[in-house]
Amino acid sequence: MEYNAISSGYDELYGEEQIKKARIILDNISISKADWLLDVGCGTGISTAMFECNKIGIDSSEELISQAITRIPAIIGKGEDLPFNDNIFDIIICLTAIHNFDDYKKGIQEMKRVCKKSGKVIITILKKAKEFNNIKNYIEKELTVVKEIDEEKDLVLIANH
Repeated sequence: MEYNAISSGYDELYGEEQIKKARIILDNISISKADWLLDVGCGTGISTAMFECNKIGIDSSEELISQAITRIPAIIGKGEDLPFNDNIFDIIICLTAIHNFDDYKKGIQEMKRVCKKSGKVIITILKKAKEFNNIKNYIEKELTVVKEIDEEKDLVLIANH
């Protein structure tokens, strides 16, 4: 999907469901103010801003990032090529974005690479995504899923690195 084209209405279209998913995460994991969180596919940063810790977002849409930087530190980039050092984030979230990656396997490998060994990776997968089963199976193969939450439109996978 080309998110630059819908960026002006993104929060109106997706904001409520992004906030709902962030609340699910906040209800299911503990986050300290000292933690570092990376939001891969952060969109406008509407849900990222809810996390009370050090955070940064990354998204490939310049238009969405231009809105995100009014809320959170954010950069333009792709989930398959994260411009961060290894093992630096305590928490990585990827909310309803993985199915849009050019290569979800490479994206998951990149999230693992930048996540601390003691960290958590939380990925939500759009249930109606064509690659849903393949993405879910790959996450389960690469990470230790400790909780699955069946949300209305997404499956929320909370995993330990």
